[in-house]
Amino acid sequence: MEWWEFLLAFFSALGVLLLIGLPVAFAFMLVNMVGVYFLWGGTSGFNQIILSIESSISTFVLVPVPMFILMGAIMFHSGIARKMIDVLDHWIGFIAGRLAVLAIMTGAVLGALTGVAMGSVAILGSTLIPEMKERAYSKSMCIGPILASGSLAILIPPSTLAIVLASLGGFSVAEILIAIIAPGLLLAVMYATYIIVRCTLNPDLAPPYEVAPVPMGKRIRETAVHLVPPVSIIVFVILSIFYGVATPTEAAAIGAFVTCLLAGLYGRLSWTVIRGGVGSATALSIMVLIILTGSAGFSQLLSFSGVTSAITNFATDLPVHPLVLLVLMQLVVMFLGMFLEQTSIVLVTIPIFLPIIKVMGWDPIWFGTIMMLNLEMATITPPFGLSLFVMKGIAPPDVSIGDIYRAAVPFILINIILMGLMILFPGIVLWLPSLMN
Repeated sequence: MEWWEFLLAFFSALGVLLLIGLPVAFAFMLVNMVGVYFLWGGTSGFNQIILSIESSISTFVLVPVPMFILMGAIMFHSGIARKMIDVLDHWIGFIAGRLAVLAIMTGAVLGALTGVAMGSVAILGSTLIPEMKERAYSKSMCIGPILASGSLAILIPPSTLAIVLASLGGFSVAEILIAIIAPGLLLAVMYATYIIVRCTLNPDLAPPYEVAPVPMGKRIRETAVHLVPPVSIIVFVILSIFYGVATPTEAAAIGAFVTCLLAGLYGRLSWTVIRGGVGSATALSIMVLIILTGSAGFSQLLSFSGVTSAITNFATDLPVHPLVLLVLMQLVVMFLGMFLEQTSIVLVTIPIFLPIIKVMGWDPIWFGTIMMLNLEMATITPPFGLSLFVMKGIAPPDVSIGDIYRAAVPFILINIILMGLMILFPGIVLWLPSLMN
């Protein structure tokens, strides 16, 4: 079988399984097993695939994944995250598109706490959309900022997807967690700037209204009690990794432990919270690990069938500038983002992209961060971005899926602009990692 025939057969079978509703992890595993049977000598090849599965998840690099997920789950189930929205609301005052800007600010904070785009969209949508409608905000200004704010969860550390990407790519978890900070914050600023400028030029999108003043003493007190402690946990985790005081694994474990202590100090660490937090963190962690097991077999099958070397040779022989090749690779990720969720895209592309990255001599942290921005955009890319369907589930009945698609477009364009800046100016990504000890 030629390499292109194998690749076509693999993705055709995978597409059929996904269309009939089989979970991504099991679809990859089933296709891998069939590939092993035909390429590795029947049932004797299963022994090798089992060893690959074991080695792919028996690694210390992946320990931060369940710890970071648990940290966010406890924040969410204990109600700490919702209280932070109220505190931020008291500080924002009146600006054009006030509630939309609040969504972006809160999304950046929730992104650091939960790390799950769909969770942030669900929280902010159910909290802010009713008030936005009451204030006569347009559909696009209700929906778009909340979609955009939820997607920030992927680019604000600690990001589970960044750890998965680093694990599959074989590069530093600590460096990519630090590298995504600047793009994540810059993206939030670009979102907020767009909202303010557009609502200033067209006030009908977000009509101004009087905001009840909150005494300064109350704002300071609520900030000290409900905002500073949880944000301090995130800052501690990031700084401990940045300065080399702790490994990502150690920082994640400490962060999860301190989060539980904080919930206890607030009087919210009930058995219901523990059960809900641990249960959701366990389920999500298992899903991530199962997906990673499929990646190991997929990578080996690509190498054995000759796909890896063939695609690498094809890419390096193209008579184009290396930046053109980089853009083509990102277009592939962008196209897949229209149909697949983020972890699946990483699983499909990294085994193919990694040899090309090495041959071209690109910095893997730079490439990985650009790809993270692309994956972040996939959550709001029509027609099948997952956050789009979460929004449809919580939006009022008069909001159609077409309204949601149109509301997402301006924020997708902002993502593309930032991606171009990151490609042209690598220092946006590499400056902070270069300062690490």
